[in-house]
Amino acid sequence: MDLVLQLKNNASKLLLAIMESRHDSENAERILFNMRPRELVDVMKNAYNQGLECDHGDDEGGDDGVSPKDVGHNIYILAHQLARHNKLLQQMLKPGSDPDDGDEALKYYANHTAQIEIVRHDRTMEQIVFPVPNICEYLTRESKCRVFNTTERDEQGSKVNDFFQQTEDLYNEMKWQKKIRSNPALFWFSRHISLWGSISFNLAVFINLAVALFYPFGDDGDEGILSPLFSVLLWIAVAVCTSMLFFFSKPVGIRPFLVSVMLRSIYTIGLGPTLILLGAANLCNKIVFLVSFVGNRGTFTRGYRAVILDMAFLYHVAYVLVCMLGLFVHEFFYSFLLFDLVYREETLLNVIKSVTRNGRSIILTAVLALILVYLFSIIGFLFLKDDFTMEVDRLKNRTPITGSNDVPTMTLATMMGTCDKENCSPTIPASNADDEEYEDGIERTCDTLLMCIVTVLNQGLRNGGGVGDVLRRPSKDEPLFAARVVYDLLFYFIVIIIVLNLIFGVIIDTFADLRSEKQKKEEILKTTCFICGLERDKFDNKTVSFEEHIKSEHNMWHYLYFLVLVKVKDPTEYTGPESYVAQMIVEKNLDWFPRMRAMSLVSNEGDSEQNEIRNLQEKLESTMSLVKQLSGQLAELKEQMTEQRKNKQRLGFLGSNTPHVNHHMPPH
Repeated sequence: MDLVLQLKNNASKLLLAIMESRHDSENAERILFNMRPRELVDVMKNAYNQGLECDHGDDEGGDDGVSPKDVGHNIYILAHQLARHNKLLQQMLKPGSDPDDGDEALKYYANHTAQIEIVRHDRTMEQIVFPVPNICEYLTRESKCRVFNTTERDEQGSKVNDFFQQTEDLYNEMKWQKKIRSNPALFWFSRHISLWGSISFNLAVFINLAVALFYPFGDDGDEGILSPLFSVLLWIAVAVCTSMLFFFSKPVGIRPFLVSVMLRSIYTIGLGPTLILLGAANLCNKIVFLVSFVGNRGTFTRGYRAVILDMAFLYHVAYVLVCMLGLFVHEFFYSFLLFDLVYREETLLNVIKSVTRNGRSIILTAVLALILVYLFSIIGFLFLKDDFTMEVDRLKNRTPITGSNDVPTMTLATMMGTCDKENCSPTIPASNADDEEYEDGIERTCDTLLMCIVTVLNQGLRNGGGVGDVLRRPSKDEPLFAARVVYDLLFYFIVIIIVLNLIFGVIIDTFADLRSEKQKKEEILKTTCFICGLERDKFDNKTVSFEEHIKSEHNMWHYLYFLVLVKVKDPTEYTGPESYVAQMIVEKNLDWFPRMRAMSLVSNEGDSEQNEIRNLQEKLESTMSLVKQLSGQLAELKEQMTEQRKNKQRLGFLGSNTPHVNHHMPPH
């Protein structure tokens, strides 16, 4: 049996080599003439069943390296190539076409077989059908979505370059995923990473709600007293929400469960212990999430440099540190956890990017605003110092101590003197009667240039009319009234209207650009082939639709599987196309990827050209037959005309000779 299996393996490889890079049907017709389609299908099914027996039992056939499933796979690929020239074989290879014989083998080989199109050195296109390596099954769905949505286009509008650069990381992720399958616990945690992320965010929201509603936490019964009826109803709610976790999807059931458990805990053990329990649960859950994240990405297998540069990993580590600070230091640290919403929502990320993307322009414009504020402050300090007066409201019951510029201050000793060892009185000793004038009044704000700068910067930028809204209102009889009007108007037009609106305009335009880029990116993902870049309208009224094209002809993941096949396959067993692609990979040359081309479109164009040529040939043949017919008729007409001319000449000759004959007749 082993020799027969090895013979089938060698024969299938030989036939595949014969069919390699051949576009005509001569070899296919010869193979199909000597081997019927039913025989091919039966051989691959028998090889698949033999492979199942080897998997369930210990078969000595696997010692020589020949797997029955691999032999059947080679025969299936051969049949797949021959099916293009035989309709019966093409129908027999479809799973479910033969219900009496079972189609498990056909389904297995169809799911583990892929095809791509490559471009050769002479710019001709070739189709490659190959078996998908087993390690490709470990590529996660999250990684597929991430690569599909985040791969960027280059200057030529192609995503192949960025996609090719990510193939090594994807291959390493496949190997890591295969390794963690041997650890069921780590694999289970990694598979539910989205659940842990949702739980972390919901816990952060509920913790901050508790802090906002009930802080400071005391023993005065902030939560109130719960009646027995509501207590029973709360226990029922906990039971119902717990059951929802098992009957509904996880994201739907998490939030009601957390709310019911938190309320029940508040009215059972109190606010403080409940917050500690929620913080501990959030910390443990985030640690589990971090383990799942590392399990999915294989972060530590890429080296310490990759760990340091992995911003997503560093973000989750910082999240764990904030959870620890909130649990062991102070509850207010939990407020930073709410920024996770920005990380989770792309819209909020675009809001942040609208400021950071053109940060240099915004910073330079802000520097220009500071320069203008500095210049207006100097002018105000030199000429309008008396106009910089502002009405202030000082704190009541505060002891002023005259410091520099007669500004009242308070020493730490004075404030601490009002506190005893157990409690600090909220009442501070009243100020002296002679200092009441400092409580409410007018204060000069431009005695120094620094105070002028602070006043113009603080009051001028925050007021809609500029710094003139907070300065003293001058009389029209004052000598500097005109200068003051010019000063206020210049500040309003230059700083408020022009400079600030420049900053706002940069931010708004950037946000609009990000939104249009997002819409354009989504449109490209829906209407453009990832590999070749052809648009959907190119496949209108063609034999192959756009969906079939991106699914079977130019499937981006099939190209990844082929690159993995080249990595894992023995170079001595490369086929011609595989050797060509392997050499191009070493040279980092991506010309073997089809660009704005597809074999289905080329064949359709070729068929249309053949039809046009055929129609022209038919018209030419009909025209030639008509010309031949007309030529025959013309020849007959010429013969008739010649005959008529001869007859006329004969008659004319006879007519001219008749009188002469009569003239020489003898008399009677």
